[in-house]
Amino acid sequence: MNYFQLFGLEEKFNLDTERLAQVYQKLQRSVHPDRFAHASSQEQMLAVQKSSMINDAYQSLKNPLKRAEYMLTLRGTEMPNEQASFKDNMFLMRQMELREMLAEVKFADDIDAAIFEATQVLEIEFEGLFKTMQTQLADNTEEANQLASDNLRKLKFYQKLHLELDRLEDFLFET
Repeated sequence: MNYFQLFGLEEKFNLDTERLAQVYQKLQRSVHPDRFAHASSQEQMLAVQKSSMINDAYQSLKNPLKRAEYMLTLRGTEMPNEQASFKDNMFLMRQMELREMLAEVKFADDIDAAIFEATQVLEIEFEGLFKTMQTQLADNTEEANQLASDNLRKLKFYQKLHLELDRLEDFLFET
């Protein structure tokens, strides 16, 4: 089942998240266990399976990066393994620079300022890449989808780096 069809949404990246949440609630109510309390065990099991599928679909469409990955999968675009190396040497260099930036945060004279600056760098670069990926998804050509796939992988890297920065911040302010 196509998740967009399940929620009655057009298959596009920018979607009405309020409508998504409303339809999700309606669909979940329709398969709620209380509605099947007096049904056969097979009907109860089917309701649980439908509820699980609805939840998976909702989680995939609610999160922008998961939504992009789902769209690319629907389009038959092969998603590169996250462990595979990047072909983009400039991005590899940027990864090293960003990791160095994070490593230097703990040695900064003003840790608050260093964390703020690192957060700004990550957010600005993430947003620029995110907008590029949105445009590529809207173009929906084979080449654009492949580029969107590569950019999605880069966005996941930024997301992980941001989590690392959050953990570092927690660690630095706990001690």
